Amino acid sequence: MAQKEANGSSNGEHTTRPPPTPSPLRFSKFFQANLRILVTGGAGFIGSHLVDKLMENEKHEVIVADNFFTGSKDNLKKWIGHPRFELIRHDVTQPLLVEVDQIYHLACPASPIFYKHNPVKTIKTNVIGTLNMLGLAKRVGARILLTSTSEVYGDPLEHPQTEAYWGNVNPIEIRIARIFNTYGPRMNIDDGRVVSNFIAQAVRGEPLTVQKPGTQTRSFCYVADMVNGLIKLMNGDNTGPINLGNPGEFTMLELAENVKELINPEVTVTMTENTPDDPRQRKPDITKAKEVLGWEPKIVLRDGLVLMEDDFRERLQVPKKNQA
Repeated sequence: MAQKEANGSSNGEHTTRPPPTPSPLRFSKFFQANLRILVTGGAGFIGSHLVDKLMENEKHEVIVADNFFTGSKDNLKKWIGHPRFELIRHDVTQPLLVEVDQIYHLACPASPIFYKHNPVKTIKTNVIGTLNMLGLAKRVGARILLTSTSEVYGDPLEHPQTEAYWGNVNPIEIRIARIFNTYGPRMNIDDGRVVSNFIAQAVRGEPLTVQKPGTQTRSFCYVADMVNGLIKLMNGDNTGPINLGNPGEFTMLELAENVKELINPEVTVTMTENTPDDPRQRKPDITKAKEVLGWEPKIVLRDGLVLMEDDFRERLQVPKKNQA
């Protein structure tokens, strides 16, 4: 009888009890966040810069989920222990149960060295990880932004590439940012991406290795510009997909000459064999980003390369010659 009375009335009628009153802390000014934001892959290159920007807003709480396959805790050391920041060691191929308002889904190896090391793991991260984040967004009613890649355009027949050009894919339209080549501090050293390779080689005094023929082009966006674009896409009304990148187009030889001139004029430039299926051209058409987001990159390549140098020298422990 006592058990029946605890669960409801003894005559079989069910009584609904009101939920318990939340803790007073939940309504305090200190704990009440404007937005609670999850960044998967937040210990990585772009992710950590995004976290920096989000944490500048004193009303945001930021949760980072990262398995540290390519990311590093060092990228987030300034925020560890902060009352509005939480770091979770988590692989997105496993479900994650958190209450959030926004999800920036950046978790995936972007470096050829890493994603070729374990291609099956990379596919699982892209497919199962994205499904898990979509499921989380649906359960908690969160807005989600997926960082895709300009690689969906393949070796494009259209130049520059607009969002309407499908290449060989048909993307699902949640908030999707098609990220073109991005560079800046905290990139993994020797990760197979051309900017980080050239910077590391120049700092070490090694030859800059340009893959043949050297006339293939890429466009390079500084990470601070990229982060601003991601935040505008997340908080705007347009879901995309939207190209985010810098339309300034450079050949690989031009990039190498810029790095040589700015960082170490004494290094040589050598040619190496190219990787298979390397796109000949890659340049974003950012008309849509300008029109619907009011966004375009501000930092030109030569200025951005200099901003990378000190970070690489510190991590490689190679001071400038005039500092030796």
